[in-house]
Amino acid sequence: MKNKKYQTYILVWLGLVILTGVTVSMAGMNLGRLSIGIVLAIAAIKSGLVLSYFMHLKYETGLLFKLMIPIVLAALTIFIGLTFTDIAFR
Repeated sequence: MKNKKYQTYILVWLGLVILTGVTVSMAGMNLGRLSIGIVLAIAAIKSGLVLSYFMHLKYETGLLFKLMIPIVLAALTIFIGLTFTDIAFR
């Protein structure tokens, strides 16, 4: 049982390292606006892995946790939207 737990952590860590390498390699590519979306998607996947496995939120239950993710995502969307609106109308 203990080895399986360590194996999961090692696989998640390797996934994070690979995704970091992909993010760094995206800096040298010029895909236009698509590159920003790809990097943000990779960042979301990496944060999901960290939250789920290293912060043990994968095993969390309850109404508060189920409400927390949509509220945080809505706040993040508002902040990013306001930032892009500010930049667009300068």
